Amino acid sequence: MKLIGISLVDWSNGIIMIAVFILVVIALIAILVSLMNSGKKSE
Repeated sequence: MKLIGISLVDWSNGIIMIAVFILVVIALIAILVSLMNSGKKSE
């Protein structure tokens, strides 16, 4: 069986995708916080 030699998870590709996902989430949170802070200035 050739499947034994093949790893089920490609960690290098997975780690890169997880890192990109984390960066996107952090960017969205930063944008949300900045929008909330800019909205408070009108009070």
